[in-house]
Amino acid sequence: MDWLLDIRLTDGPLYGTVLVLGMGGAAYLLVPPWRAAMVPVHRVRAWAVRILIAAAAAFALVGTVHWALINIFTIFPEDLPDPVLLWLVPGVAALLLCLLRLPRTSWGGRGGGVLAALLVVLLSAIQINAYFGLNRTVSDLLGTALARIPVLEQDLMRHPGGPDGVPLQGWKPQGELPAGGELRKSTIPGTLSGMNTRDAYIYLPPAYFAANRPALPVLVLVAGQPGGPADWLTGGAIRGHMDSFAAAHGGVSPVVVIPDPNGSQSANTMCMDSRIAKADTYLSQDVPQWIGSTLAVDTNHSHWAIGGFSFGGTCAVQMGTRHPEIYADVLAFSSEAEPAIAKERQKTIDAAFPGTPDEFTRQTPLEIMKHQRFESHGMYLTAGQNDPEFVANLQTLAAAAQGAGFTVQAHVVEHTGHSWDTSSKRFADALQFLGSQWGMQW
Repeated sequence: MDWLLDIRLTDGPLYGTVLVLGMGGAAYLLVPPWRAAMVPVHRVRAWAVRILIAAAAAFALVGTVHWALINIFTIFPEDLPDPVLLWLVPGVAALLLCLLRLPRTSWGGRGGGVLAALLVVLLSAIQINAYFGLNRTVSDLLGTALARIPVLEQDLMRHPGGPDGVPLQGWKPQGELPAGGELRKSTIPGTLSGMNTRDAYIYLPPAYFAANRPALPVLVLVAGQPGGPADWLTGGAIRGHMDSFAAAHGGVSPVVVIPDPNGSQSANTMCMDSRIAKADTYLSQDVPQWIGSTLAVDTNHSHWAIGGFSFGGTCAVQMGTRHPEIYADVLAFSSEAEPAIAKERQKTIDAAFPGTPDEFTRQTPLEIMKHQRFESHGMYLTAGQNDPEFVANLQTLAAAAQGAGFTVQAHVVEHTGHSWDTSSKRFADALQFLGSQWGMQW
């Protein structure tokens, strides 16, 4: 069964097959549901008009639902990317055409129409998934690889009162190291914040398993929203990135911890202490205390960083500006300019800080960077070239960070949108940036 689970969904044979079948399904639905030789020309023209009506209705339906999700139900704080909306249209149009065909065909023809519509819907789904790059394989989609990740065992934890490890500079391993790092999962309790969260994931590089374990730096990563910590393992492909980096640096890389500051797939705490939750307390107190007491890592916070994608990138910028004494450096991939629950700013304030708008503003990174200096800290920013809203966010944050004294690198990633590619294509470079900030030659 491993071969089935390893089938790729964002490229490769299955992706190509779905593309061909989906196009075939679309062609089937466009053909009039009668034999052309037996049907007057005016009826064929009438069917062409129905196709145009179905296409227009699909555009209108997708646009209306999207508008309602953003402006009425506030499911997302910003518009969905245009390519995602455009790929929704063929699937909706196919379903509408299928309904139009049903009264005009035999039972066999109805079955063919339903199958054709489902193939177009599948095509839309696989294209949207490819755009975001979240589920790269069948295993990612089904969660089978995640289910096999073991719980962090006692042997890999810090001994009570034990040392951080030998100094990393000049370190050489005693004995052979494993070829790659290991993934583990664990609960990080919300002792002070009171938050109930999903399992966190931990990446331990090969050097962590050395007999003379070095004091490794720490990178905390936060996923997007909707989403969860597991997204950094699937869409973020974090194990592959870290293994590649460690292989090029003698088995050394940061220990990566991926906590959950939201608690569920759809929740949005904005990484703030507000009426919604005490997510700031969770990330600034519960998570660091758990890492320092549980993992054998460098407890010098000048060698700690926080990063994230989308919501997680926004969260990283927040934590790096509100708590630079804990997270010295920031990696923000496709960050918002400020945290948000709704596209309309006032709705965000009403949900999180009712009656106290100044409290919200006071905690935003842009406001903090107007009044505080960050000379010894670094911020690494990316946004996809085809994601103009977030390119504008990048430019705004980069200018503010530079003005506040951050060491800044900002990159517009070519040929990407609001997808995991904006982190994947620059992740190795981002790790090098952290090494330069930490004064490490790895």
